[in-house]
Amino acid sequence: MTPTSPPTDFDPTHNPWQTLSTEPKYENPWIRVREDQVRNPKGGAGIYGVVSMRNKAIGIVPIDAEGNTWLVGQYRYTLNEYSWEIPMGGGLLDVDITESAQRELREETGLLAGHWTCIARLHTSNSVTDEEGFVFLAEDLTQAEWEPEETEDLRLWKLPLAQAVALAMNNEITDAISVAGLLKAEKVLANR
Repeated sequence: MTPTSPPTDFDPTHNPWQTLSTEPKYENPWIRVREDQVRNPKGGAGIYGVVSMRNKAIGIVPIDAEGNTWLVGQYRYTLNEYSWEIPMGGGLLDVDITESAQRELREETGLLAGHWTCIARLHTSNSVTDEEGFVFLAEDLTQAEWEPEETEDLRLWKLPLAQAVALAMNNEITDAISVAGLLKAEKVLANR
C-alpha cells in the first residue's frame, strides 16, 4: 500500500534536541560557524557544528523560446574540480529574492528575463548548514552586458534543457541546486 499522507503519530513541531550552550568559532563576510553543546534525541551529550550563511542561495534556470538553457562553468576551489552549474549566487538576507535572482542572472550570463517564477525552495545541506536556497525559472529572455564578479572565471554553455537534464542524470552536473533546479524546471515546463 502506498502512503497518501505523512504518519500521524508524530508532532513535526517537536524539537527532540536540547541546546545546552552555543559558542561562536569563526566568521567571515560569507559564513558564521558555531559549536553547540547539545543533548541529542536519545539523551546523550554531544556537540553540533552549525554553519550559518550570510546570504540566501539563488539559482536560475533561464529558458529561451526554443527550450534552451544556459550553464555556467567554473573551477570550484572547495571541490578542486571544474563544475557546470545553473547560474547562481548569493542573495543578501534583507534583499528580495527575485531582485537577487535578476542580478545574478545578469552578472553570470548577461541575460535579462521578462518573466520570473520561483519553482523551488530548498535546504542545501541541512545536517551542517541553515542555508536556504531558491530556484527561479527565467523566461522571455533578452541579451544585455555580461558582468561577472572579480572572483569569477566563468564559461557559458547554451544547450537544450533536455541535454542539461541528461547531464544532471548522468552525474556530469553534481551541484545540488543545479540538479534540483534543472529537474524541477523540466517538470514545471512539462506540466504547462
